Amino acid sequence: MDNKSSEARSLNMSKIRSKNTGPEVFIRSALFRLGYRYRINRKDLPGKPDIVLPKKKAVIFVQGCFWHQHDGCSRAVLPKSREDYWHIKLSKNKVRDYENKERLLKAGWRVLWVWECSMKTKEAREKLPLKIAAWLEGSDQFGEIPELNYSSTDQRQEA
Repeated sequence: MDNKSSEARSLNMSKIRSKNTGPEVFIRSALFRLGYRYRINRKDLPGKPDIVLPKKKAVIFVQGCFWHQHDGCSRAVLPKSREDYWHIKLSKNKVRDYENKERLLKAGWRVLWVWECSMKTKEAREKLPLKIAAWLEGSDQFGEIPELNYSSTDQRQEA
């Protein structure tokens, strides 16, 4: 059961942005300070990546752990109200993410997913730009920050 009125819930949901989120702006600013130049939300690429670095042939998606259902993350918990609705909606987001990733990889792009939870602490935010730069300078076709490698039983204990 939702603990907010439908008007209050509607107001909350209307404030959720899909572009220029705090984590996106933080990463863009850090990349710019490190000397990287990029484009944002290119509509001609699958999934309209949050950050596109054409010279590196790399794209970065800044993924919200809830909206993109980050496996093993405590922020990826389904709401208790309207569980069927949320399960379907969030599952579609996850499927679409993987489809876009595959399409980009097939087109020769490198893909990095930076998860919202990678910015939880001040220490993590300080290290994040260097982790992204290391990936950009490397040769991996796909990467995740952070990459959670839990088994299914560990996920339940950690969450």
